[in-house]
Amino acid sequence: MTRFLISTVLFFVLSGEMISQGCCSGGSGSPIAGGASQGVLQDRQAEVSVNYQYLSSNRFLVGERDTARLFDNLSSNYLYGRLAYGVTKDLTISVETGYFLNKTQIGLRKIDTINSSGFGDLIIFPRYDILNRTTEAKRTEITLGMGYKIPIGTYNDSTVVYTNPTTGQKYYTTSPPTVQPTTGSQDFIFYGFAFQEYTKSKFRIFANALYIKKGWNPLGQKFGDYSSIGLFVGKTFFRKLGVVLQVKGEHISKMKYDKNVDMLALYNIDVKSTGSRKLFFVPQLSFSHKLLTIYALAELPLYQFVYGTQVASQHQVTTGISYRFFTVKPKE
Repeated sequence: MTRFLISTVLFFVLSGEMISQGCCSGGSGSPIAGGASQGVLQDRQAEVSVNYQYLSSNRFLVGERDTARLFDNLSSNYLYGRLAYGVTKDLTISVETGYFLNKTQIGLRKIDTINSSGFGDLIIFPRYDILNRTTEAKRTEITLGMGYKIPIGTYNDSTVVYTNPTTGQKYYTTSPPTVQPTTGSQDFIFYGFAFQEYTKSKFRIFANALYIKKGWNPLGQKFGDYSSIGLFVGKTFFRKLGVVLQVKGEHISKMKYDKNVDMLALYNIDVKSTGSRKLFFVPQLSFSHKLLTIYALAELPLYQFVYGTQVASQHQVTTGISYRFFTVKPKE
């Protein structure tokens, strides 16, 4: 259960990216679930997990102050799957992807609604234990990893803005990135993870650091690089119930773009309204029975600062289920 708590509590380490690039600038690449920062599996152990995420916000900020809404609501319903395998006792490789059931931006007075759906990104994520030491009193683990994100969904979907009443001809404009399933860029992901458990008390303390180096997409856009630091404490009760509390700080850089392209006119992106600094509190509960674990967590914003005018983080909930098993019989 300890290893499962490590992986699932970090499910939302990147989920703030879904709306943190700005109300008109978006940057809604698929969040990286679980495998973004976690310890490794055991030798020849496999994991199959499916997660559901709900996100909604109607709050807008200028800097750190509330301001008038530019649209009524931004929401998404998202499914995320991960398949991971312990190649050795120190090396684990995971393949992950997600599907948006919907991403919806509702305009003021319920008009001008924009929505999309579809696959986001494919993520290949190897990670390696550089230290795994167990004594009678405690267990210590340090993991490093580097991942690669490949966009497989749409990043330039369009919305009908006018239909000629005489000819029926429709005119389109590119939807804002807030409702695109992916940013369309290939990104590199770097992370470090440290964990320590006090065996007798079943108390755990751990931390992670994560950095995503964003690439350029074919539209001449480079959404801001993402970095975060998380601190966690956790304890197991009744041998099956896990409780973990996290404090996470994140920073997203401002967007870069082709200076010869009018991003606002062509792609609904206000480049001045990109980038942010945020602090979150993330509580999680999990319950394990044999090889199966179910869990739920919520991400609660404590502090937010955005550049320009942007939609803020507000409501975000995740539930999931994970099944772990050995592909070969463990050695006695």
